[in-house]
Amino acid sequence: MNEKIGVEITSERSVAVMVFRATSISSTEGITAASAQINEFIEKNHPKKIVIDFEQVKFFSSQVLGLLLGTRAKLKMYDGEVVISAINPQLYRVFKITNLDKIFRFFPDKESAVKMVNTN
Repeated sequence: MNEKIGVEITSERSVAVMVFRATSISSTEGITAASAQINEFIEKNHPKKIVIDFEQVKFFSSQVLGLLLGTRAKLKMYDGEVVISAINPQLYRVFKITNLDKIFRFFPDKESAVKMVNTN
């Protein structure tokens, strides 16, 4: 199955915003394509702050955690930060269980995330 994950990347107030458009992110091919898209954006733009928005996502495989950690590692090279917005409670539990809730900041929605990372 060739799943199209669809990551929309925009800039809002000098913050890169990455919005996942799929409700389910589970195919290896889709996650690999999304990772390549994100990595290409980071290499070209060197953003200091990235908000990754999960508002539409209801399910993701553990490979998405690897994508997030890889993105975070790349931004650390530029002294940047990755924050997560609009994640549903079931998916947030995955972050709690894996203790990743301690390395990412979470915001209830994209707008508040953009506002807060812009002020810090």
